[in-house]
Amino acid sequence: MTYLNVVEALQEFWQMKQSRGADLKNGALVVYEMVPANSPPYVCYVTLPGGSCFGSFQFCPTKAEARRSAAKIALMNSVFNEHPSRRITDEFIEKSVSEALASFNGNREEADNPNTGIGAFRFMLESNKGKSMLEFQELMTVFQLLHWNGSLKAMRERQCSRQEVLAHYSHRALDDDIRHQMALDWVSREQSVPGALSRELASTERELDEARLAGKELRFHKEKKDILMLAAGQLGNMHSSNC
Repeated sequence: MTYLNVVEALQEFWQMKQSRGADLKNGALVVYEMVPANSPPYVCYVTLPGGSCFGSFQFCPTKAEARRSAAKIALMNSVFNEHPSRRITDEFIEKSVSEALASFNGNREEADNPNTGIGAFRFMLESNKGKSMLEFQELMTVFQLLHWNGSLKAMRERQCSRQEVLAHYSHRALDDDIRHQMALDWVSREQSVPGALSRELASTERELDEARLAGKELRFHKEKKDILMLAAGQLGNMHSSNC
């Protein structure tokens, strides 16, 4: 595939999905983001209309190559995602819950209780029945971020049930408000434990690079990095205003 072909093919794929009735809240536009760099290797991320994110997974000597590499892995995953086995059905839910129970040595009662981790997982799957795993990914990313950031723990301490939290965030997009709030949490952490932000950012950048080069879905890792960079920027502004 030439550079133009793979980029165009990815865009056309999502436009086709939209024309066939796919529920794409933000339209069918595929968004590319180049990582600022003055020399190779160049890195590019692509975010799909469903919210999933992929990145260039090869050594890219030009920005055009980086864009093409990102489009290539995103197109492969988009097409694979159409397979019936990637659709959330009753059978898929039962299989996933059973596997989760086996992994955590849980019992069947836990799966029916929305206040347990397994029960919350089941509730999320059932709330997204009919969607594909890539479409489900955005919701999963929200909860991964809430867990990473300590927000879920804080909500539990405020006596919020998992079901209440799930019901609230199931209808919220991953937007600038959520990112800003999480960034403020990291500003507070850094003020309490100096160095916490830089350590987390270094770890996150390593994870993001490893996942990108392995051709994995990147939304969680990239959102973490963006939130931490936002926090670092806010800290920088605070220091400047105090000078």
